[in-house]
Amino acid sequence: MSRTVETLSDVSAIAQKAAALYVNAAQQAVRERGVFRVAMAGGSTPKALHALLIAEPFRSQLPFDKMQVFFGDERHVPPDHADSNYRMVDETFISKTPIKPEQVFRIKGELQDTERAALDYEQTLKTQFSLKATALPRFDLMLLGMGNEGHTLSLFPGTTALKDNGRLVVRTWVGKLYTERITCTAPVANNSAAIIFMIAGADKAPALKAVLEGPFEPEQLPSQLIKPSNGQLHFLVDSAAGGMLSKEWAAH
Repeated sequence: MSRTVETLSDVSAIAQKAAALYVNAAQQAVRERGVFRVAMAGGSTPKALHALLIAEPFRSQLPFDKMQVFFGDERHVPPDHADSNYRMVDETFISKTPIKPEQVFRIKGELQDTERAALDYEQTLKTQFSLKATALPRFDLMLLGMGNEGHTLSLFPGTTALKDNGRLVVRTWVGKLYTERITCTAPVANNSAAIIFMIAGADKAPALKAVLEGPFEPEQLPSQLIKPSNGQLHFLVDSAAGGMLSKEWAAH
């Protein structure tokens, strides 16, 4: 695993760097395999990235016709709900590109039975990646955020989703939010060719310092589980989120 940590001035600087990495990952994947498979993220920070990707100079560098768009996790809501990760990505990115519906693979958060939604998405991954029994999908790029308590995807501290039970996608009960989520598991994330964490805001600073510099306690800090076995891991953080990091990280 190669890990880089870059402290950038603000969200727009994070988005600029992420856009360059996104385009490079897309072009390399298409050169090597003819398809670019990306797992998109919800939350607010990716919106700045999407705004760049749908505009020049990045737009004309993206192989939209060879993209497959997946999702790392989803809320237990319909696709038109304000909290839906799919809705946010569709409104700010997919709908503003030539990407066709058959290139988009969303998690069915509207299903009342979240276990069924998880199994359905697991089967989607197995089919689209032509996986054998115990194989993991390999995303060319996975985008991640981090909560101020150290969660990523919908892998929250102390939840059953942190256990590796051989599943690709699981339902998880998040007690502090009184809701269920559907999420890809840490082993799926860790099989990605590249992962970009985009982390902004002073409220993230203590957790980020603990994730990068503290003891390995992923039950408390699930973001510590993200360690790609054969891939690149990029932390792009703004100066507020990176404010507590020791100098050697900040110099990257």
